[in-house]
Amino acid sequence: MPFLLLLFFFFFRQNQGGGGGGAGKIFNVGKSKAKFFSPNTLSVTFKDVAGVNEAKEDLLDIIDFLKSPKKFEAIGAKIPRGILLTGAPGNGKTLLAKAVAGEATCPFFSISGSDFVEVFVGVGASRVRDLFAQARKHSPCILFIDEIDAVGRQRGIGLGGGNDEREQTLNQLLSEMDGFATEPGAIIVLAATNRPDVLDKALLRPGRFDRIIEVPYPDLTSREAILKVHSRKVKLDPEVDLAKIARGTPGFSGADLENLINEGALLASKNNELSVRNEHLETARDKIMLGSERKTLILTDKDKQLTAYHEAGHTLLNLLLPSTDPFHKVTIIPRGRSLGVSWSLPERDKHSRSKSEMLAKITICMGGLLVEKMKFNEQTTGASSDIETA
Repeated sequence: MPFLLLLFFFFFRQNQGGGGGGAGKIFNVGKSKAKFFSPNTLSVTFKDVAGVNEAKEDLLDIIDFLKSPKKFEAIGAKIPRGILLTGAPGNGKTLLAKAVAGEATCPFFSISGSDFVEVFVGVGASRVRDLFAQARKHSPCILFIDEIDAVGRQRGIGLGGGNDEREQTLNQLLSEMDGFATEPGAIIVLAATNRPDVLDKALLRPGRFDRIIEVPYPDLTSREAILKVHSRKVKLDPEVDLAKIARGTPGFSGADLENLINEGALLASKNNELSVRNEHLETARDKIMLGSERKTLILTDKDKQLTAYHEAGHTLLNLLLPSTDPFHKVTIIPRGRSLGVSWSLPERDKHSRSKSEMLAKITICMGGLLVEKMKFNEQTTGASSDIETA
């Protein structure tokens, strides 16, 4: 009994806030932490989302259903009430969910999967019930669960076999998703994860998450479209070539590209420029990929000479060999862990490469090491990353 009193006192103190009424927060522990957005506060639409045309096509059915449900009901069609967005972080899953709500002009609830999980058994399940109760009051609406793998992991896996609180929360989520499909009104559950492989099989069965939509890394055309979206409010120099920037950013996520535009604008402002130029965006890309310029790094003349010859070896082979991507630039300005870099610029995204292309790529990687041996009759650890890449 004394322990329970101490526990109650602890929670009372933790939840007590200023301005009066703070002590009442202890009774809200089972309430949902979801953020609510009314239709007039959602300004994001599909115009703000670029590079995921296939995903947008798949989501148009949901928008049409939320706007005109009777059209689907009249013919007996059942729209999926649960949609899972999968893909690496930063590729626009959350933005897509908000855009669907913005296009459909309906209420939007947003919550992270980790917000359901608590130490005390029953709290997570209570929050799930409260969330769906709120959603029913505002239907038709969209309920978005980000990082659903935090609560939807496969049951019975891990040390000790499982976690009672998380499993109770998941069971409640499964129960709620079974119920809303037959209820009047429309509640669409959108969820996002970058780990669909760890989700419980019961969560992915038809009737819960009926449709799984992949949100991949943007390809060349998509990267250019994303750069255009994020540069709409940025004053770009007329000579800025976003297509060229897109070619030099393979593997960048949508968030990376947004960051690139912002870093370029910050650099232009720092230099008191009137607009963002190509060199600002190039420098921003180098910073994102390699790290900031190491201006305080002191190199001896021999180190500088060694780096220059090393990068020249890569560059020369890139220019001379067939089946290579066009050469772009070479620098011996230290960034991050790199003392220099030689850059090629693919003309398009390649989903497969020929044997001759791979051999050329391996040869270019070894070019720096070859020149070190020819010029200095020795090799250094500077070629270690080249050997690993090759």
